Amino acid sequence: MLTAEVTVPVSAERAFATLADGWLYASWVVGASHIGKVDADWPAVGSRIHYRFGLWPVLISDTTVVRTIDAPHRLELEARLWSVGSAWITLTVVEQSPGHATIRMVERAARGPARLIPGPAQDLLFAARNQESLDRLADLIRARSQNE
Repeated sequence: MLTAEVTVPVSAERAFATLADGWLYASWVVGASHIGKVDADWPAVGSRIHYRFGLWPVLISDTTVVRTIDAPHRLELEARLWSVGSAWITLTVVEQSPGHATIRMVERAARGPARLIPGPAQDLLFAARNQESLDRLADLIRARSQNE
């Protein structure tokens, strides 16, 4: 299983705080273009981000749901994509040394036609997108830590 990974010069708690900010989701998740609503209890299990996916003028409205949370170390999401299905996304944060957190991201098709694609092929489909998403997240984390 291919895992996207990035290390940032902040504690696991600070990295997770940015990761868990639902209003920032479209800033770092490749493809998400607009956040319409974030449930008040986000990122509690079952809470949702309501967003649009795609490029204007072709935008699809859908949700991402928190399935598991173990702050500041793990966040599991189910990202839905209209009638195409959904993906299970696992994000882990590990403090490798004081003030240096590594964030890892794994994605698997959970429902829909993409589930029929073998795991290694899914890795190839998701790898570049997930790495770009984590690179964007790392930039947000660095910017927020400089402004605090």
